[in-house]
Amino acid sequence: MDRALYIAMSGAKQNTWGQAAHANNLANASTTGFRSDYTQSRAQGVFGEHFPTRAYAMTERPASDLRGGPMIETGRNMDLAIEGEGWFAVVGPDGQEAYTRVGDLSVDPLGRLINGHGQQLIGAGGPVVLPEFEKIDISRAGIVTIQPMGDVPAAVAEPVQLKLVNPDPDLLEKSEDGLFRFREEGTPPAQPDLNITVAGGFLEGSNVNAVTEMTSLIQLNRQYEMQVKLMKRADELAAATTQIISNQ
Repeated sequence: MDRALYIAMSGAKQNTWGQAAHANNLANASTTGFRSDYTQSRAQGVFGEHFPTRAYAMTERPASDLRGGPMIETGRNMDLAIEGEGWFAVVGPDGQEAYTRVGDLSVDPLGRLINGHGQQLIGAGGPVVLPEFEKIDISRAGIVTIQPMGDVPAAVAEPVQLKLVNPDPDLLEKSEDGLFRFREEGTPPAQPDLNITVAGGFLEGSNVNAVTEMTSLIQLNRQYEMQVKLMKRADELAAATTQIISNQ
């Protein structure tokens, strides 16, 4: 009975983790540039000093769904959406280069060009910092042009090329902070791809399918209930076995 109880217990535990992953997807159904996560379950043997004597269920996140989200028109000239494949290069919380599809840009008081998550964008010469300006324009190629504060309308500061990259998707994985990085540590930063274009006045929405995520949550909840019933049944059978033995 202990084997059945162990399998049911581990299954129930993994069901809760699967529900957490799908709940996170559902919670980000309206998050700009969000990429939903896949989940899968498989049986895994328990290895120790000898041969496996138990098996348990394991939930894992094998990959993220990299399909594009809907293009949402905003009319704001600093809102950018990458057309087709590609990524914005940003400075991650660890100070290293990372990749995102979030393009709701603004300039903070320090002049840093950041997105809506507070991540500083990287340009051809490093993290982008802009002087005070009266007007800003961003071309389809990701070139940022500004008219400096106080200058005559004809004066234009040196343009800044945003770093747009398109590495092999199979080499990327999503980190806990929502940014994408190379799976293999030590991989050099991706090279700029001049073929990537951006659409100004648009944002890319989340690619989460709310109906699919809700259906998955319901399915996992039913599986959890089944695992709990199995644990209860295993306990009842163990009690019955003990009673039979004690009556002999």
